[in-house]
Amino acid sequence: MKPLEHAIPESTDYSVNRREDTPSRVDSHIMFDRISARYDFLNHLLSFGQDFLWRRKVALLMKRYAHETVLDLACGTCDLILTAFKYNRDIRLGLGIDMADRMLALGSHKVDRSGLSNKISLTRGDGMSLPVRDNSVDFSMISFGIRNMVDPPRALSELCRVLKPRGRLAVLEFSLPQNRFLRAIYLVYFRKILPRLGGLISGDYQAYNYLDKTVETFSYGEKFCRMMLEAGFGDVQMRPMTFGTVILYVGVKG
Repeated sequence: MKPLEHAIPESTDYSVNRREDTPSRVDSHIMFDRISARYDFLNHLLSFGQDFLWRRKVALLMKRYAHETVLDLACGTCDLILTAFKYNRDIRLGLGIDMADRMLALGSHKVDRSGLSNKISLTRGDGMSLPVRDNSVDFSMISFGIRNMVDPPRALSELCRVLKPRGRLAVLEFSLPQNRFLRAIYLVYFRKILPRLGGLISGDYQAYNYLDKTVETFSYGEKFCRMMLEAGFGDVQMRPMTFGTVILYVGVKG
């Protein structure tokens, strides 16, 4: 993977003002448990398979740094942490944390099938208060979960707390394209097509309406980079992917 080219911009504002539509993140794990049976299939379908590429980018990024111990917050069904192990054979210990019991159960089955149950442990935990010691993790990551936290700045501070000095955090999160034409197409897909298709297949229309609203009301781009800085990370960088619909953020604990 090439170095991240995109340092924090001086003035670009990527946010969208739909704050009146901001959904509550409280108990969002209950919603994820409801859709857990179709979660992986819909991730692959609705992203047109791009989710495999996004996770691989994080895993390849890890190759450049020490990462004996890895933490995956909001690990869900464990696709990201399993991808990390696939591309990084020298990881000694992986810890996945999530609040959704059914998602963790599915993830546990996948870990067992992969033969990594002796290296990956899963636990139910809250991102607001991680059950992890200070300065004990080499590399932390969270994919499409930070926007679902009740208090994202606090979750980032917790991720910083558990990292060793010079440890790194990688965050994958949705964003909106800067190009107006691409943004218009993307918003039609996110507001009209994705909720209906996701709802039809999962049987839970509310969950996929929630997805659209959390993406459009979450601070991303420069604003999220500044959130990381305020949480204690330095050398914050970002790399837009897939026409700017997703951003990979990376920060270093001082």
